[in-house]
Amino acid sequence: MPTLGVHDMVKGEANIFKKGARFMQLNPMHLKVAGLLSGRLFRIPGYQRAYAWGSKQRTDFFNDIEDVARSGREHFMATVVGLGKKTRKIGADEFTEVELVDGQQRITTVIILLKAISLNLSLDVAMETKLRREIDDLLVKSDENSLILLQTNHDTSNIFTSYIRTGSAEAPKNPTSADENLLAAISECEGFALYWKDKSTLVELISIVRHSLSVIYHEIADEATVYRVFEVLNSRGLDVKWIDKLKSQLMALIFEHGKQSARKEALREMQGIWQDIYRVLGLRSDLGDEALRFSGTWRRSARPNKILSQEDAAVEIALAAGSRIPSIIQVARDLLNVVEAVRELNANVRYNAVTRISHARFVAIAIVLRKFDNKTEAELLQHWERVTFRLYGLGGADARHKVGEFVRLGHDVVRGDLSPADIKAVLLEIGEDYPMEEIIDGPTYWDYCYNDWAEELRYLLFRYEEHLCRAAGERINKGQWNKIWMEDPSKSVEHIQPQSSNLGYVHNIGNLIMLPPGLNAALGAKKPQDKANDYIVSGLRQASNVGVTLRKNRRWTKAMVLARAKDIERFVRSEWGGN
Repeated sequence: MPTLGVHDMVKGEANIFKKGARFMQLNPMHLKVAGLLSGRLFRIPGYQRAYAWGSKQRTDFFNDIEDVARSGREHFMATVVGLGKKTRKIGADEFTEVELVDGQQRITTVIILLKAISLNLSLDVAMETKLRREIDDLLVKSDENSLILLQTNHDTSNIFTSYIRTGSAEAPKNPTSADENLLAAISECEGFALYWKDKSTLVELISIVRHSLSVIYHEIADEATVYRVFEVLNSRGLDVKWIDKLKSQLMALIFEHGKQSARKEALREMQGIWQDIYRVLGLRSDLGDEALRFSGTWRRSARPNKILSQEDAAVEIALAAGSRIPSIIQVARDLLNVVEAVRELNANVRYNAVTRISHARFVAIAIVLRKFDNKTEAELLQHWERVTFRLYGLGGADARHKVGEFVRLGHDVVRGDLSPADIKAVLLEIGEDYPMEEIIDGPTYWDYCYNDWAEELRYLLFRYEEHLCRAAGERINKGQWNKIWMEDPSKSVEHIQPQSSNLGYVHNIGNLIMLPPGLNAALGAKKPQDKANDYIVSGLRQASNVGVTLRKNRRWTKAMVLARAKDIERFVRSEWGGN
């Protein structure tokens, strides 16, 4: 089959948009980056996803640029869809204001790269000075507000805006996922600019970006059409998240089925819902995939036996939306509720650490969605926690176990009218195959609690810390534990007898405590007795208890390790052995 050129693709784009007998009036343009960015001001509305490209996508983009340099051929990047708004005058120039519906990830990256190149152009070379001025004038307009070429969204820390205007950006104290992606993009684009400067010239790189990278651009004035265009384009195998496809489909349904008198208000409400969804997903971008799958699974009227895929979930939600404005709005609002419930579970370090297995988490999210009173919800989640960790943490069951049982329960919790007592009873049935006396089957059970068990170990020792603090009449040190939760658990697992000792019991749970990563790294391979004071002042009850023992005995023996393991086992049997 012959390969289509870009101009053939443009013709194809103009011909595929058909719904029934009605054609969408489109005029796709093949534009190079220089043409795309000229005469336009772009805005990414709040109801669109925040910047989400990772290193892989940016690396692919940089590789495409290098391929252009080697081959000399133009590179087609993507299709871009924009909603053309009003014309705006700045000085003697006119600009079309465009809301980006598709293509914002790539355009954001191109603009960051242009700024990175500008910062590395020499002010001592006439050509580079001229190019720097041209790029800066393109990116920041000379009006009273220093309007920038692209107004991005969900950039609460002003990372993008600050970088485009000043060339610098600082990491906020508590960066969101979107913040981290923007900071990584800035760093990687600056690195690529420096790499190119070393191997060739930045003048060449500017020329490639401006004149050898191209898009097919749809600028549409009719808002009723723009979302359907996005939907059709992205049904053709392009790499777009299913949650984003669903959003555009729901937007399009409002225009397709809503009466003109009610459409504007419905669209405003829908945009507000999606702005809230993306605000949450900007904190943790991975939450959206799970939330979409869960929300679609609850849309199934029949009791399902597994969590739906993202694609199937999006289909279920779109079907449930139907052709009435209230139902279209309701499915979006329900999805927002699920996104917020998933965020709530993830924000609770204790519950989030219980398991990453989807069908088990499905039940926890279902309990949150039922909106029981606070006391009942806490009791149910603790019951879920007890059964789930016994199965998957202590019992070693993998993701193939108890799939149908958990999914049917989660579906019944939301779609049915199960009482709290009913929910507890079903959880008991799910967990009865894993009695504690069969899980902990001998003294060797605790011998290897480090490799491949660090996540479970951190959770268990956190729970044990809670137990010890209660017994001592103390509050758990949240500051120290927050440091432990923030990093990979292996960075916080402290071997009292160091691993370098090569003792047979070095990975036994009795020889392991949790310390903040910085303190753990500082102690290194010190002898146990040399770490006693650090343990005592760590602010952690387990470490302090061990430190007192070391100060008193000046040694740490196998008998002490096994005795501590036995104490932990008594707690485990008490906490997870009952109903």
